[in-house]
Amino acid sequence: MTVFHPCESAMNDLPLAGLGKRLAALLYEFLLLLALLFVADYLFITLTRAFRPAHLWLQLWLLLVMAIYFGWSWAKGQTLAMKTWRLRVVTRQGVPPGIGRALLRFVFASCLFGISWLWAFVDPERQFLHDRLAGTRLIDTRKK
Repeated sequence: MTVFHPCESAMNDLPLAGLGKRLAALLYEFLLLLALLFVADYLFITLTRAFRPAHLWLQLWLLLVMAIYFGWSWAKGQTLAMKTWRLRVVTRQGVPPGIGRALLRFVFASCLFGISWLWAFVDPERQFLHDRLAGTRLIDTRKK
């Protein structure tokens, strides 16, 4: 006997984004993030010049900037790169993840870095490991 679960139905109705498209969006995201971190780094160094902060404080600041950017964007469903490539991050129920799950996705993506993307090559649905662990997926908004 199979049990119907509404989450599974919603999840199966969403058009998953292809791996190639997600990797292309990732490259674009990297370029945008590089610009954001350049500005954040400049502000930090300019504002703390007199204090001579430790290198660790700069790294923590940049990590915080990335967490805010991705957390805020993913909570609503899309970053700028995802909008350009018509991708959206959703939960298994098909809704934007919210701030808690978005930050959890950021933690998994940060900690697993390259492993998460390599995972997509062996995953049956070509999903990233951080999406599997956070309970999210990337869908293609162009496909209906």
